[in-house]
Amino acid sequence: MQQVAVEPGESATVATRPSALRVVAVASGKGGVGKTNVSANLAIAFGRQGKRVWLLDADLGLANVDVLFGLSPRLSLFDVLRADHSLADVVLDGPAGVRIIPAASGVEELTALGAADRLRLLGLIDTLEPQPDVLLVDTAAGISPNVLFFAAAAADVLIVVTPEPTALTDAYALMKVLAARHRRREFLVVVNMAAGSADAHSAFVRLARVAERFLHVRVEYQGWIPYDDAVARAVRAQLPVVLASPHAPASVAFAQLAQRLGGRPAATPTGGVQFFFQQLVGEARS
Repeated sequence: MQQVAVEPGESATVATRPSALRVVAVASGKGGVGKTNVSANLAIAFGRQGKRVWLLDADLGLANVDVLFGLSPRLSLFDVLRADHSLADVVLDGPAGVRIIPAASGVEELTALGAADRLRLLGLIDTLEPQPDVLLVDTAAGISPNVLFFAAAAADVLIVVTPEPTALTDAYALMKVLAARHRRREFLVVVNMAAGSADAHSAFVRLARVAERFLHVRVEYQGWIPYDDAVARAVRAQLPVVLASPHAPASVAFAQLAQRLGGRPAATPTGGVQFFFQQLVGEARS
């Protein structure tokens, strides 16, 4: 059993599993950078590599992962947290074997879950069957308590930025809070909607230099996704672009991103849902 600190003075004991699992929280400092699109397409790309993938929509109050897949969930995490239904009742089957855990949209109660509800949700996720190889967590944008909770808990945090200065500034703010409050010392970065490799790399360098200098963290470049009209067409068709236009430049880039992430050494420690190996909210003092 693993003891997990949730907030100062609060802890809970949860069961862990012996097998390794890659848990990636996909986050962004601001909205509009294509974070959910990255999550959805990355899930399909991992699925096509033969991995068992679960995608958790952790934008709990303004969920839209299901929209990108053209799905209409009858139930959501809101029904689970109200104890009206089990987690198995709300799970949706997506393409490429991806299993989707939908959240709710327009439900204010989910935007600021208490520590007990967050921990209960993580405990439910630990019961997923079949156990995934990859659990992707699509967080909300910004630095809300829910975002910080999931980003602090995941083994890896993939921060989505665009070359815009506002996106980089807000990404730095997210990294700053996670580093100061939760002692996160490594961040993965992907540059979305870039005009080219030079544009993307320049944006990454600007962010990494400031973060490494002032936050004393390691920032690792995971590549870039080009600005591609095929993505907008796919969104309108409510399909991930890797399905709607598998040979489009963006689709190729998503496949490369999944290959790169999948080839990284597993974040330590491993085993079971890696959420339960992190000291969560309250392990660091702001």
